[in-house]
Amino acid sequence: MSSSSAFNDEKGGSSSVGEPEYGHDPASGGIFSSDYKRHDDLKEMLDSNKDSLKLEAMKRIVAMVARGKNASDLFPAVVKNVACKNIEVKKLVYVYLVRYAEEQQDLALLSISTFQRGLKDPNQLIRASALRVLSSIRVTIIVPIMMLAIKEAASDMSPYVRKTAAHAIPKLYSLDPEQKDQLIEVIEKLLADKTTLVAGSVVMAFEEVCPERIELIHKNYRKLCNLLIDVEEWGQVVIINMLTRYARTQFLNPNINESLLEEGGEKEFYASDDDEDDEEKKAEAAALAKRKPYVMDPDHRLLLRNTKPLLQSRNAAVVMAVAQLYFHLAPKAEVGVIAKALVRLLRSHSEVQYVVLQNVATMTIKRRGMFEPHLKSFYIRSTDPTQIKILKLEVLTNLASETNISTILREFQTYIKSMDKDFVAATIEAIGRCATNIGEVRDTCLNGLVQLLSNRDELVVAESVVVIKKLLQMQPEQHSEIIKHMAKLIDNIQVPMARASILWLIGEYCEHVPKIAPDVLRKMAKTFTNEEDIVKLQILNLAAKLYLTNSKQTKLLTQYVLNLAKYDQNYDIRDRARFIRQLIVPTDKSGALSKYAKKLFLALKPAPVLESPFKDRDHFQLGSLSHLLNTKAGGYQELPEWPDSAPDPSVRNVEVPEWSKCTSRKERKEKKVEKPFYSDSEGESGPTESADSESDSGSRSESDSEQTGSGSESEESVEESQSEEEEDEEEEKMKKKKKVDKSQPKKSESAESKIASEIQFLLSTSVAPTSSPQVTPVNNFLSSSLASDLEGLSLTDTVLAPTTIAPSASVRMYELLHRITGEGLGVEYCFNRQAFSPDPHMVAVQIHFTNNTSCETKNLHIEEPKLQSGMRIKEFPEIDMLPAGESVSVVMGIDFCDSTQAANFQLCTHTRKFFVSIQPPVGELMTPIFLTENEFKKEQTGHN
Repeated sequence: MSSSSAFNDEKGGSSSVGEPEYGHDPASGGIFSSDYKRHDDLKEMLDSNKDSLKLEAMKRIVAMVARGKNASDLFPAVVKNVACKNIEVKKLVYVYLVRYAEEQQDLALLSISTFQRGLKDPNQLIRASALRVLSSIRVTIIVPIMMLAIKEAASDMSPYVRKTAAHAIPKLYSLDPEQKDQLIEVIEKLLADKTTLVAGSVVMAFEEVCPERIELIHKNYRKLCNLLIDVEEWGQVVIINMLTRYARTQFLNPNINESLLEEGGEKEFYASDDDEDDEEKKAEAAALAKRKPYVMDPDHRLLLRNTKPLLQSRNAAVVMAVAQLYFHLAPKAEVGVIAKALVRLLRSHSEVQYVVLQNVATMTIKRRGMFEPHLKSFYIRSTDPTQIKILKLEVLTNLASETNISTILREFQTYIKSMDKDFVAATIEAIGRCATNIGEVRDTCLNGLVQLLSNRDELVVAESVVVIKKLLQMQPEQHSEIIKHMAKLIDNIQVPMARASILWLIGEYCEHVPKIAPDVLRKMAKTFTNEEDIVKLQILNLAAKLYLTNSKQTKLLTQYVLNLAKYDQNYDIRDRARFIRQLIVPTDKSGALSKYAKKLFLALKPAPVLESPFKDRDHFQLGSLSHLLNTKAGGYQELPEWPDSAPDPSVRNVEVPEWSKCTSRKERKEKKVEKPFYSDSEGESGPTESADSESDSGSRSESDSEQTGSGSESEESVEESQSEEEEDEEEEKMKKKKKVDKSQPKKSESAESKIASEIQFLLSTSVAPTSSPQVTPVNNFLSSSLASDLEGLSLTDTVLAPTTIAPSASVRMYELLHRITGEGLGVEYCFNRQAFSPDPHMVAVQIHFTNNTSCETKNLHIEEPKLQSGMRIKEFPEIDMLPAGESVSVVMGIDFCDSTQAANFQLCTHTRKFFVSIQPPVGELMTPIFLTENEFKKEQTGHN
């Protein structure tokens, strides 16, 4: 490719100047000129008043982006259409802005208000796209706007928007880590979401922002296990990896007792003839007897049971995630189920095979038995890439045993004939490992490797020499003929590592070849100056050892070699020669070490142990990048160790609402309608969603988790059965009463008419005004919340004075500043629902300070309020001093301007400043109105 064409391709133009480029896919189907006016036609289309032209232009632009073309110069023309009313155009505009918002930050900032309006669009795709673009603008100044948008999106009715909010959380955290506490609150809220669309995304946000906050998972553990089968595939991978680490911290090792019993049994068997250690054996037996038999936690079993079906997933990553979960968490007897699924993945493309074989190679070291039935699946094909062949060799070597070694060696004989030299070298090394691990075939392997020394390929011969050297170290006295045969090859082998290995063998076992060793040194002295450095070092070692064992024949040769090395260009060789001369040639200046020269050079060396490179990789979580690289990668989370004692399992218990305990379907239906009508403190997700979630999460795990319940649960069940009998009697009485009273007109059987009739009946009841009235529900239909709300109600025709109403005991407290974030200062606030006397337009907010430190806190006050237009704030008087361990409450006023926008300000002490915000619920912005019963009825009839 010419330099001009390369330049044009880099700039996003066509390959030649002035030559039009035609789109190859249907979506792009336009002509883009490659000169400086190449996008004028698109800009004109974007500026037109016709939505069809805008849509066609956006399709072409998005097609350009998809093909990797540079379309950044169109940003001003595209961003003008962000407020287009056409939904299709707006979707494509947001797709473009997500791609270029980070590069064109200044222009994107000009459209912030449009994105904020898009967050309230009726179309869920527009709301999600607006949030995605907003989170893609990497500017610190809009962090508060992004935080507010994420909080609102987390409460959106569309699960797709909530999923997008979960995706935006890590982006905001990377932009401003100081927002971690507020983001954790959003994550905690999203973790409680019941939809499968959100689960994977929020767990990913949890892993990115606060993986150490394991307590956030407790209440949602069973729900995540039960939803796992329906979550999208990449969400399944994230959830399974997170639950693997969670289970390692919350459950006991299922194999601990088995290993202890095996150790105890072996000790008793081998130590049965010794009488000295009787006391120790008795103590060990007593310790084993005291240890309770392992009983798997029901939640542990729930995780294993719900992940097992995912071994049939079409996604290789999901299968690998389940495989690593079983390897790290399951009992030994159950791990075998993953072998068949992993073998099935070997029929995938090479990238998947590589990762699967990496994990299988690690598994076969610890649990060889589960892959032995699938031995033929790891046989090597001629079409396999080299890296796949080497990994399959590794697995076959790990699976080698006395029963199948003959089959494996026949396979290895075929592999040696391959044209792939790297693969042949790896096969020779595998033969050496088999010979090391299985003593019965050591001689056979050694003879086969000696035959390879006559191979025409130098690499094959060199690798054979290296492996033979390692095998000969185990029994050198029995194989002196092999050493002689290798000494004869010194003239033909030119590979430096092989020559160095032969010289080391001759020098180490020179007493077995006393006639050949000096002659080898003579030959090597001739070619010393032309040898590689690694060979020169071994020549020096050979000379030193022969000088110490046969100085008559080799004294002059050794001095000649040392003199040559004295002037070598490599300083390592010069230093080695100087060191050896001082040790073996005693002089007046020689130190005390020269007396121990023989012990230093001729000491017995331990035989090398040929081990698998995957031996120590199991401490990394399987399937992770760190396991693949065999080193800790950035961002890797260590796999926790099993706990010594089981943590409290009750932390995962979720309270079941009373309405979900109804026995009959009719009662359950009535209560579903009734509770949101009366309840003041219901959440945004409503009781129906929680009912579904509880039925999903509880259906599989209730029978397991509730076995550990206390006696109080049985008492509650007795009370519930008694209350159900009383409620049935009350219903029968009400039915009889309705039959007798025929004067009343017939009403529909809907829940709303029943509620209205019950309220009418309740209001018609006469109550004594003097005593403190107690309202009791007429029948089961009235909720306890309604009874508590009507308690103390005096049904007179006088206006209720505001002063007679006591503050509600159920006022909710909100956390303004956590004691950890506030360095010991904890701050909570509530809306006390009292009039703020300085300004009736303001909402009274009561602030409660608690000093949890051991020293006093001074000068508590507010600074730098950041308010939206129209909002006002009335600060509380400065608190001069708050002693250690004490609390104080103050009242401040905030005019929210009839909006739910948060009031942001800094809470300051004499040493620190904390950025906090107060956001009001809608109900706290309403002014209370006091009416008589007649006035209330008049208003009610007027609205009807």
